[in-house]
Amino acid sequence: MNYIIFYKSPLGNIMLASDGISLTGLWFEKQKYFAENLSETYKEKKIPIFEETFNWLDIYFSGKQPDFTPKIKMVGTDFRKKVWQILLNIPYGKTITYKEIACIVAKESNYTRMSAQAVGGAVGHNPISIIVPCHRVIATNGNLTGYAAGLEKKNYLLNLEKATNSNNSHGKI
Repeated sequence: MNYIIFYKSPLGNIMLASDGISLTGLWFEKQKYFAENLSETYKEKKIPIFEETFNWLDIYFSGKQPDFTPKIKMVGTDFRKKVWQILLNIPYGKTITYKEIACIVAKESNYTRMSAQAVGGAVGHNPISIIVPCHRVIATNGNLTGYAAGLEKKNYLLNLEKATNSNNSHGKI
């Protein structure tokens, strides 16, 4: 059985999804790819993983870095999961570029290069926003680009974290 619940954030409603054990989705209402991996049958119910995630979100939206991560289960292709795992390693308050992620994926996969656009597609389909911090990915020139929930939300989240560029091109994440 799959479950959902809604969280009221400073940026609007967020829908959470779970398989009953792990968090499987976290989307801003009306964002691109909203509930993309959610099965057609689900029940709205408060369960322990949602309570833990609400606590995480309360801490995060208060401007502090949570010292725990709710149990998550990423549903997607192997390539997407590889990119999302890299996102999980971006430190709070830091940013990385799509190109830097492409270089990491290429190195880990023994490829000579990887498309930053392919990485961007995977980042855009991240099913667990905020906790898997796709908002911390920026363009090579430092501009904010591509956030499924909208650039104004991406900007808000980065400002909340007081984010700076982490210069990860040397694999520091």
